Amino acid sequence: MNVAYRTMEIADYDRMIALWRRIDGLALSESDEKEAIAAYLRRNEGMSFVCEADGELAGTILCGHDGRRGYVYHAAVGPAYRGRGIARQLASFSLDKLREAGIGKCHLFVLEDNDAGAAFWAATGWQRRSGFYVYSRDV
Repeated sequence: MNVAYRTMEIADYDRMIALWRRIDGLALSESDEKEAIAAYLRRNEGMSFVCEADGELAGTILCGHDGRRGYVYHAAVGPAYRGRGIARQLASFSLDKLREAGIGKCHLFVLEDNDAGAAFWAATGWQRRSGFYVYSRDV
């Protein structure tokens, strides 16, 4: 298998959204429309990555920060490519970029019923937080 990692570009959008729609446990919203993703990539230039394997989009990680904390969204690897270290490598690239930007901590969100995602992140050194709730509101 020929694997290549590179910085995510908005030109990848159609393949990314197709991958994200196939991933169980990955929730999409209006924030995932092309224009919103393009704006996110501009604000967080060089922090998000894709993995291509034999010409197919195998994985993604969408990463950025608010100046204080980093955030990971849509860390996804297609089922046919799992177990090959792709997600770990994508996370490593994004965490390196956050560190270079002076960001000392990164958060990611896993849906409560995404047991596979929760198990993966726990097994790779991420710690589940407790003691607070996340509230959201449309603006």
